[in-house]
Amino acid sequence: MAPLFHPSRDDITLAGVLSALADPMRLRIVKGLMEQSDCMSCTAAAPCPDIPKSTLSNHFRILREAGLIQTTKKGVEHRNVVREADLNARFPKLLKTILASAE
Repeated sequence: MAPLFHPSRDDITLAGVLSALADPMRLRIVKGLMEQSDCMSCTAAAPCPDIPKSTLSNHFRILREAGLIQTTKKGVEHRNVVREADLNARFPKLLKTILASAE
């Protein structure tokens, strides 16, 4: 299996972040991850348990490639955490503002 792509902090773009968060499902995934103190598996972070695994994988890929989440593999499980420090370094308070206005 190919390694997962994560952009460096400097390669995270505003357009990429906004595009990834434009989808309501991805916005709900990030919000759910932000509410946790620990990393979560893809299925645990999914806001809708009936979503097909292929669709869920695509949402996580888009979030990862936009630089919003960091995914690590633990056995057969993918564990996810929001890259809050990197996002705040690039775009101070952007993520918090987006999540607050989405409520």
